[in-house]
Amino acid sequence: MPLPPAHTTRAKKTTGLRHWMLRASEEFERVAADFSADPVHDLRVSLRRCRSLADGLMSLDPDPNWKAMKKAGKRLFQRLGNLRDIQVMMEWVEKLERIRVERAPSPAMHASEQMYEAAPHEPNPRSYPGDPAAQALLKILAARESEQKHEAHAALEEFDRKQWRQWSKTLPSRAARIRPGSALFKHLALERWTAARALHNRALRNRSQVAFHSLRIGIKRFRYIVENFLPVEHKAWSNDLKEIQDLLGDVHDLDVLWATALSCHVFPDADSRRRWNERIVAERTKRIDQYRKKMVGPDSWWQVWRAALPQDKQIHALATQRMKLWASGLDPDFPHSERVASLALQLYDGLLGSGWQPAVNAISARTSLMAAALLHDVGKSEGQKGHHKISYEMIRVHGNPLGWKAQDLQRAAIVARFHRGALPTRRHKSLRDLLPDEQKATIQLAAILRLANALDLTHDGHIRRVRIEGDAIKTKGNEALMIAAEGYSPLSQSAQAIAAERHLLETVLRRPVVVKPLKHTVRK
Repeated sequence: MPLPPAHTTRAKKTTGLRHWMLRASEEFERVAADFSADPVHDLRVSLRRCRSLADGLMSLDPDPNWKAMKKAGKRLFQRLGNLRDIQVMMEWVEKLERIRVERAPSPAMHASEQMYEAAPHEPNPRSYPGDPAAQALLKILAARESEQKHEAHAALEEFDRKQWRQWSKTLPSRAARIRPGSALFKHLALERWTAARALHNRALRNRSQVAFHSLRIGIKRFRYIVENFLPVEHKAWSNDLKEIQDLLGDVHDLDVLWATALSCHVFPDADSRRRWNERIVAERTKRIDQYRKKMVGPDSWWQVWRAALPQDKQIHALATQRMKLWASGLDPDFPHSERVASLALQLYDGLLGSGWQPAVNAISARTSLMAAALLHDVGKSEGQKGHHKISYEMIRVHGNPLGWKAQDLQRAAIVARFHRGALPTRRHKSLRDLLPDEQKATIQLAAILRLANALDLTHDGHIRRVRIEGDAIKTKGNEALMIAAEGYSPLSQSAQAIAAERHLLETVLRRPVVVKPLKHTVRK
């Protein structure tokens, strides 16, 4: 991350990718010492944050090391997961026992509970549990903890710490290219907010354990973006985000504990099982109620967070900016792609203005054309040969940023596929499964993109402006459509390519297309 001003350099930085990657390196050593609960928890937190940040940053920066770091962190994170779950359950057994013994004894209290109630201040409830089910469960968990420590040790030995240290030097400098607090990070936060809010709605609707666990993860991913890239918002929201995350974390832990207790058959009788169930349900319900109090209604924290993030038309503009940033890291001549996008949209808007209509919604088609033009050369990051096919695959799997529809970007991938090379046909494997109107629209947009790309064949920006003259809809005979291009010369190096690439557009419009110089009119 960028260095802070000189007068604040003494302050210890506790956020950002560099901090969490270095923190993970430190935790490796602590965990290896004894694999106790706190170090294991802290290492998993560090790894989770690094992975979450990589997940967001790789949508802005195409460096393949983001994916590699995320994959490496995920493997170690998962292999430590069972150990961490066991340690959390052991803590919860003790916590529930403390809650039980703090209650006043009653005549109907179970004999084993009265025994433990007589000495409620034992220093180590794990060693002296009063409840038979708790004692049995702790014994099973202790055995499993020992086994999982061996697995965790093997995982740590196999982890490439040298590579991790190398990433901790290179990746944070790439992340620092985008200023903390920038609109791009706010857009990314809104994307995470939207996903988390959808999980919130689902959790409150079906109330399942899986739904609340997914919600917890969704809010956690939103929190990490805010915490590390939006300093102003983090200062205002940090306590609220942590409180909500902790509440949902407790709900998940209680769900796992109950499922484990059932599967281990630790209850000596039905009465013991009922008491445990009541205790766990009471604690779980209390936390769900606290969550609802904060997160439901017009004044909920959801609304507070949403109000500070991008609104309306700004969302689409930022999505476009994000895609440009991603493409510029792959395309060796991204200014060329920007010029092609400008020319393609001028052609598209001119055709619309002269009476032509695409086979699908005009706004959706324009978005796809713009995306295809901006991204058509990202495949060159892997070489010139067949780059149009590589671009297609890269766009198709990239995923759409919030504000762009998935259908528009998938269409853009196919359009980019045909910006050069063989002409598109309805029988091509990327087109044959589409509906007829979708096939037609994709070919229409590919025709416009091919011509726009030819207009900047020399990559020098010589042709920057085009204008459609006359009507795009044929009215009589075989009347040609005239395209006037400023800077075009029939004797230029690109004239032959322009003549060849106008063929698909002629097929689409069913009339000849003529490209001519755009003459300047001099005012008298």
